Amino acid sequence: QVQLVGSGGGLVQAGGSLRLSCTASGRTSCISAVGWYRQPPGNQREPVAAITRDNSAQYADSVKGRFTISRDNADSTLYLQMNDLKPEDTAVYYCHAVADPADTVKGMCDADYWAQGTQVTVSS
Repeated sequence: QVQLVGSGGGLVQAGGSLRLSCTASGRTSCISAVGWYRQPPGNQREPVAAITRDNSAQYADSVKGRFTISRDNADSTLYLQMNDLKPEDTAVYYCHAVADPADTVKGMCDADYWAQGTQVTVSS
């Protein structure tokens, strides 16, 4: 139904920047809110940032002021601009999309969709 492909990870020194991208294809009308999660080594997956269809954004406290989430609905692309990166930002980052529950109940969409992870490594 919906395919998400994430990209843009890499290795960067502390204080540096990276921009992650996530492109959606397929039934993109299923996508309501979208966001990023990350899974640090040896830890559970955690939410990083999310943005609704009307561009209301929310951030985890640990990234506020450093990360910016944005979406381009015309291109079905989600971005995460990460500035002033710290070693504790090292993780596998996952793009995530959530469908409108009404569409899920109707059987039109799955409840949510995940991209494959992209590795972000920040060296000290």
